[in-house]
Amino acid sequence: MSDTAATLTQDRQRLEMSALSAPAVIFTVAMIAFPVVYTIWLGFQNFSSTGKQSFAGLANYSKLISDYEFWHGLWVTIALYVLSLVLQLVFGVWLALVLFHAKRLPGIVRSLFISPFMMPPVVAGMMWLVILDPSLGAANYILQSFGLPPSDWLASPTWVIPTVALIDSWQWTPYVALIVLGGLQSLPPSVYEAAQIDGASPFKTFQRITLPLLLPTIVTAAILRSVDLLRFFDIIYITTQGGPGQRLEHTQHLRLPGGFRVLQHRLCQRPDADADRDRVRRRARLQPPARRRGVVMS
Repeated sequence: MSDTAATLTQDRQRLEMSALSAPAVIFTVAMIAFPVVYTIWLGFQNFSSTGKQSFAGLANYSKLISDYEFWHGLWVTIALYVLSLVLQLVFGVWLALVLFHAKRLPGIVRSLFISPFMMPPVVAGMMWLVILDPSLGAANYILQSFGLPPSDWLASPTWVIPTVALIDSWQWTPYVALIVLGGLQSLPPSVYEAAQIDGASPFKTFQRITLPLLLPTIVTAAILRSVDLLRFFDIIYITTQGGPGQRLEHTQHLRLPGGFRVLQHRLCQRPDADADRDRVRRRARLQPPARRRGVVMS
């Protein structure tokens, strides 16, 4: 009887805990599910500038899949995401290790190391515009001091994606370092003492002990940065506005010309006639000159 009573008591406690947490769980699920479902529903609708709404079926999605600008923007999004995330994780872990082992480093110096991510993106973008200016910027001055040729940086189709990835990594690597530093400070010292007694080298200690123990923290930092990188907009728009040409047009920028300037909500593009003419011009700028003229190069 006592075992049965204990089981009933435990079941009652579980029901009470479930009932108490149910409102919060329902609210959280609703706040996540409603925007997703509503966005999918909007994808099947057609909105005109006069406010009329009609069912479009799969027309919006078929038009999106056949749009060259969409695939180009998706490639830019993936390239920036991968490059920025790798740079931020690698240098973030390195900076966290430096700050963790530099015990005598003054607090003000530590604060300066992690201060860039507290800077507003507008300020960071304008600052890097001045630094990377092809004529008067400090970046080209340093290159010329070492006998290297100057670069166009943000105006170069070749270097614009790595340059923007470096700007974002400069700003957000300290954020990753701060997360990893918290993980380092929570690791048990006894593990390192045992490795030191066994004669493990610093590299082996990092490879076999520090990195595996830090993996959950690094994954958390990667997830947090992924949320921001997949909706990357501010630095790109401030520094290049999607240029040169349309080389750096992110998927977030595809909504800007029509969705915000002309209030054409369907696919966030201009009305059909203007959109078709604009699309031809933008594709011509993206394609190589030989392809524009219809010349096949041998």
